[in-house]
Amino acid sequence: MTDLDPPLRRYLADLVAAARDVLGDDLVGAYAAGSVGLGAYQPGRSDVDVALVCADALDLGRRRELVARLRHEALPCPARGLELVVYRRAVARSGTPEPGFEVELNTGARMPFRATWAAAGRPAEDGLFWYGLDRSILHQCGYALLGPPAAEAFADLSPADLRRLLTDALRWWLALPTPPGDGPAPGAEDAVLGACRSLVKVRHGVWLSKVDAGRRLAADGRRAAPSDDGAAADHPTHGAAARHATGGEAPDPIGGGAADLIERSIAARAGGPPPNGPEARAFQRGVLDEISR
Repeated sequence: MTDLDPPLRRYLADLVAAARDVLGDDLVGAYAAGSVGLGAYQPGRSDVDVALVCADALDLGRRRELVARLRHEALPCPARGLELVVYRRAVARSGTPEPGFEVELNTGARMPFRATWAAAGRPAEDGLFWYGLDRSILHQCGYALLGPPAAEAFADLSPADLRRLLTDALRWWLALPTPPGDGPAPGAEDAVLGACRSLVKVRHGVWLSKVDAGRRLAADGRRAAPSDDGAAADHPTHGAAARHATGGEAPDPIGGGAADLIERSIAARAGGPPPNGPEARAFQRGVLDEISR
C-alpha cells in the first residue's frame, strides 16, 4: 500500500486490526473501495469506503462491538469520514442487487454518525441502490487489505440489475431539492460528475473515478460535436429530445455542449466555482434518459 497517503495507510491497517480483534477468524476479507479503490483519494476531501467480509452472520452484540471499536471517537479517521459496510461472504459472492449487509457505519469528524444494524433497517428514502453499485465497483477495483482479491470476493451485478440501480440512483438524486437561481451551487459538481460515472459505466463497461469519468465524457462530447447538426441530432439525448426533457436548457450529455459543464465541475473540485443547480439537474436528466432507455 505504498501508493496511499501515509496517514490513510496507517488508519486502514489499524482498522483491519481492530476488526480482527472483534471478529477473529470470522473476518475473511477487508477491502478499500470508493475513491481509494479507484485511485482518486484526496486527503481532506474524500471519504474512506471500506467493506468487510465475514464468514457467517453476526449477532447484534458483535455488530455493536464492531461499531464501538471502529467509530471515529475510538479510531480517529484521517479523512472526512469512514463509510463502512459488513457483508457475509455468501452475499458478497452472490451478485445480488439488494443491500444485504450485516451492519453499516458512517462516522468521522465531518460526517454525522450513523449505524444501521441490519439491511432491513435502511430507510428506502435514503436509497437502497448504493450497496449493489458499491459491490460492483469492488469487483472491478477493490483494494484488498485482507483476504482474496476483490474480484473473487465480490460478484458483479447482471447488466439488467446494473441499469436498474443506476436508474434508481439518478432518480433519487433528481428527487432532491434543486438549489435555485443561476449562482454557483456547492455540491452541484458532484451531481454532474456522479452522473458522468454512471454513463461511462453503461457506455464503456468500466468504473472510473468521478473526475476521470467526466474527462472521458467531455472527450466523447468534443468528438461528437461536429456531428451535432447531422446524425447525432436525431439521437434521443441530442437535439429536440434533450431540449424537451429539460425545458430547453439542457446541455447535451454526449455532445460538445456538455463539455464546458463537465470541465467546470472538475475545476470546482480544485476550488473553482461549481455549476448552478438547474444546469446540474438538466444534465442528470439527460443521462437518466439515456441509461433508462
